[in-house]
Amino acid sequence: MKFFMVLQARNIKFYSVILLTALFTAWFLFVQNILHAPVFSTEDGPKAVYKGEKNVAITFNIGWGDEKAAPIIETLKKENIKSATFFLSGSWAERHPELVAQIAKEGYEIGMLGYDYKDYSEMEDQEIIRDIAKAQEAFKKLNVKNIDLLRAPTGHFDKRLLKISDNFGYTVVHWSIDSKDWTNPGVERIVQNIDKAQKGDIILLHASDSAKQTNKALPELLNDLRAKNLTFVNVSEMISNSSASSEEIR
Repeated sequence: MKFFMVLQARNIKFYSVILLTALFTAWFLFVQNILHAPVFSTEDGPKAVYKGEKNVAITFNIGWGDEKAAPIIETLKKENIKSATFFLSGSWAERHPELVAQIAKEGYEIGMLGYDYKDYSEMEDQEIIRDIAKAQEAFKKLNVKNIDLLRAPTGHFDKRLLKISDNFGYTVVHWSIDSKDWTNPGVERIVQNIDKAQKGDIILLHASDSAKQTNKALPELLNDLRAKNLTFVNVSEMISNSSASSEEIR
């Protein structure tokens, strides 16, 4: 009888361990899936891409400034980078038509960063619509056609922007790797912030005047990405070559 009870206790312990292991594995896979989900989405519709599956996309935000954009474009040319995506505010583009033309001439993709570089999460729907429409008109006058991508100017957005952007025909693009270059932490820190980049990552950089160290960091961070055998693509290419799961955003 005692032997039977001991054997039964061992069996209970054995199956309990198996059950706990299975539960932990399921939880781990669930968390991993959330962390690596390549898009945000509303419950039943528009999505905001922040990660793909293949290659790597370097993106530059330009909201204001007169000095930093041109040197960054030249560095990309010198480094033989053929694919990158520039998100431009309409107000900046209007003031720098020659740089907009140069970005397009070099074959880099242009996305929209609104017009006035305001926080969309703090604006009413109609204000967001007017800002996007104003930016749309600005790019039209500059003869920039076929813009398909929009990034929230400050990076803050909610499901309202996803729906509004979808009505305009734009895909909202976020990022998976933030260089934090706009904080000017030093060239070494900017490179370190991008060191974890892997296949499918969309990297955030800035070419506004507030990001004073980005251009100096570019050659080293580009070499580091090449050392990982990553191929540079623009965001549209990344989207077209990736399948995506989604995570609901409020």
